[in-house]
Amino acid sequence: MTYAIIAITVIISILAFSNAKLFQQLRFNAWLIKEKKQNWRFFTYALLHAGWMHLLVNMFVFYSFGRFVEHVFQLSFGAGQGLLYYVLLYVGGVLFSTLYDFSKQKSNPHYDAVGASGAVAAVIFSSILLAPSNSLFIFPIPFPVPAWLFGILYLIYSAYMGKKGSDNIGHNAHFFGAVFGLVFTILINPDFALGFFAQLFG
Repeated sequence: MTYAIIAITVIISILAFSNAKLFQQLRFNAWLIKEKKQNWRFFTYALLHAGWMHLLVNMFVFYSFGRFVEHVFQLSFGAGQGLLYYVLLYVGGVLFSTLYDFSKQKSNPHYDAVGASGAVAAVIFSSILLAPSNSLFIFPIPFPVPAWLFGILYLIYSAYMGKKGSDNIGHNAHFFGAVFGLVFTILINPDFALGFFAQLFG
């Protein structure tokens, strides 16, 4: 399923690079959702990216973490149910990561957003919950960082930058996507939370 999501996202993103009409039809715009009832934008924006680097980074990170989460879900719930939960994790991350900005920007016709970063954050934080003792290499830090520590720092940074609002990055989407990934993974199996603490302190 990870490969299928990547393939669909890459194809739509590349098509939209050279098709402004398609890009405009799929981008997230809270005002259009509220005033024109274009509710599909809650989901389709994640199929678009602002450029090649945006697309490649998101898909590489998703590939790196998604295969592990998909594998654990299938081992834990069986192939069919595991895939269903994995899709719900990703799609739920797409939706949930926009809700805060929707509430803030629904009267602003000029606010747009694209990219799968919120859904990718959901998958990353599901992975952190499942394997908190794993180590991550984060540029430009020259040494591995424990996954649980990265998670804490990422949430703090995203919350701070989202409140500051000084750049063109969707930090709020990153934060709420990450929170969704944690909560969803615990809800489908509370034992995952117990396993998190067992790995850290066991």
